[in-house]
Amino acid sequence: MKTLKKIGIWMDHSMAHITEFDSEIKETKIITSDFTFQDKVETLQHTESGMHNKEQQKLSTYYKDLAQIIKNFDEVILFGPTDAKVELYNELKENHQFDAIKIEVKNTDKMSDKEQCNFVDDYFKRFDFKTTKEL
Repeated sequence: MKTLKKIGIWMDHSMAHITEFDSEIKETKIITSDFTFQDKVETLQHTESGMHNKEQQKLSTYYKDLAQIIKNFDEVILFGPTDAKVELYNELKENHQFDAIKIEVKNTDKMSDKEQCNFVDDYFKRFDFKTTKEL
């Protein structure tokens, strides 16, 4: 039986903390959005429309970077305090390349790295237990 590759991603619009489930040593990788506060200040000086366009371009790149990581996994839990996880989920669902990947979205508060690792562990262990119990 194939071992499923699982990953948890705590995210907001500025960064994503990526935790792979199943590794003994929990290592969190961080991906950041390129849209900074300085970008916001500079573009607001020109027009709000320009700022919105620049922000959308940077977020699109951020989501594409995350999608490149996600495509290597079988199961994904996206969680965090903002709508960024839902925005990413919607983009992934529009791309049929991700149809075979089980992706779930959960609302959570801000979390420390340890809380994120525990959340990912608890989420996937709970799911594994149900699957094993049903067999």
